Amino acid sequence: MSANPAIFNRTIRLVGNEAMDVISSKRVIIFGVGGVGSWCAESLVRSGIKHLTMVDSDLVNVTNVNRQLMATTKTVGQVKVDVLKQRLLEINPDAEIEARAEFYSQETAASFKLKDYDYIIDAIDSLDPKMNLLMNASRTKAKVFSSMGAALKIDPTKIKVAEFWEAKGCPLARALRDKFKKNNLRPSKKIKVVYSEELLKNLGPVANDDGSPAEFRKVAYNGTMAHAVAIFGFTIAGLVMKDIYDKSFKQG
Repeated sequence: MSANPAIFNRTIRLVGNEAMDVISSKRVIIFGVGGVGSWCAESLVRSGIKHLTMVDSDLVNVTNVNRQLMATTKTVGQVKVDVLKQRLLEINPDAEIEARAEFYSQETAASFKLKDYDYIIDAIDSLDPKMNLLMNASRTKAKVFSSMGAALKIDPTKIKVAEFWEAKGCPLARALRDKFKKNNLRPSKKIKVVYSEELLKNLGPVANDDGSPAEFRKVAYNGTMAHAVAIFGFTIAGLVMKDIYDKSFKQG
């Protein structure tokens, strides 16, 4: 768990010592530590997850500062997973955090050894890597959770959890389902996703990642706020905790 168990005193009071031991033994991997994944990682470590692998090839960009946990004006230009790892180790110095500044793709998939994990979390934005990850993850014994689109959201009460094929009103979920169908593929087991039916419009001026103006027709990134992506990430972390908690008591 930790050389300083007082860190988790309030968690132990809630779930008990046995469940806490189970939490600290689980192995979790998160793909994508941007708006959703960074908050998910923080919640997991604060809840007692000790073995965590984070996968993301990006550097902290100035436009990440409004919503990503490790993004500050001082960390711009640094490797995301490295900055986040440093923060997580300040929470629990005994945590075993693996930071992989890599891009997940069909070509790199085998290197991640998904069968070694108890929980696989997908917080990837791009369709092809997302589909490939969900297909490969669904073939393992791990519990798989996925984030759908968290941009263009502002109402926390509209954020929901559903099985992937039942998530309605989310453009990313729809596009991903269409891609599965087009490729005649389907995950090998059910996957719970976090999503929202809310879909706002971009009302402000469009800018490139460096903050410079961009032509409106070339908009590539949608507006996003910290509370929305954080709720997505915390919800996924909560699903992991609930699954561990439920299984601990069923086995007890």
